[in-house]
Amino acid sequence: MTSITELPSKYNHLEKKSVEELTTLINQEDKTVPLAIEKALPAIQNLIRAIVTKLQEGGRMFYLGAGSGGRLSVLDVIELPTTFGIEPGRVKAILAGGIENLVLALEDKEDDELEGWKALQAQEISAKDIVVGISASGTTPFVLAGLKRCRENGIATGCIVSNPSSPIAAQADYAVEVITGPEFITGSTRMKSGTAQKMIFDMISTTVMIQLGRVLDNKMVHVKLINQKITDRAVKILMELSGLKDYEEAKALLLEQGSVDKAVRYLNDANHH
Repeated sequence: MTSITELPSKYNHLEKKSVEELTTLINQEDKTVPLAIEKALPAIQNLIRAIVTKLQEGGRMFYLGAGSGGRLSVLDVIELPTTFGIEPGRVKAILAGGIENLVLALEDKEDDELEGWKALQAQEISAKDIVVGISASGTTPFVLAGLKRCRENGIATGCIVSNPSSPIAAQADYAVEVITGPEFITGSTRMKSGTAQKMIFDMISTTVMIQLGRVLDNKMVHVKLINQKITDRAVKILMELSGLKDYEEAKALLLEQGSVDKAVRYLNDANHH
């Protein structure tokens, strides 16, 4: 395989460049990321369809990652119960070194070939679930060994990688290869590759949640009412969807029902009786 992510940067003598030059060049490189994702859209769509099917059938989705890509997957998963009201545990992230060590850069754990599968076993992984490996290089031992064991046990696998024809893609039923090219700083895959991963996580989770009915029109009708800002937004969504004119009345109903979705259903039922 060709390790494009490790190829030399197109830019030399960075230490001699001004702030204006550096930021302009980084921005130029960043602009290429959505175009790389566009080329991978059919593969991303196949992966999303597989995830939706698993979740609809009562299974779970796991991200299995290390390094910056693994950490980004954790951040995406953390947001889902609040934004979409999905029960915690339906979508999970397994991080090399453990999620409890998210703020520590335990990059040595990337080489652990046993830990990924152990962590999945601790979650009682089964053929009802799907596991998506995250690795810019496409070679991370933690991810590769975990996906291999999944396949041996009849568990569906996907991956998001930044190099073509990688060992990890070979172990994935739904391989997503987003070729973002050499990094601005040679080998620093927290840059374009990381940006691509973040955009793809957003794309996957948002599309999956919409497909699972967690969004109505373009509104977060299952959002968890965890603070004043979100509650205020939810009240306004409820007023817009239901036609209620009185803010306090809408807020009281929302808090009583617990979500916009339940409040709208309650009103629809009341109107039909």
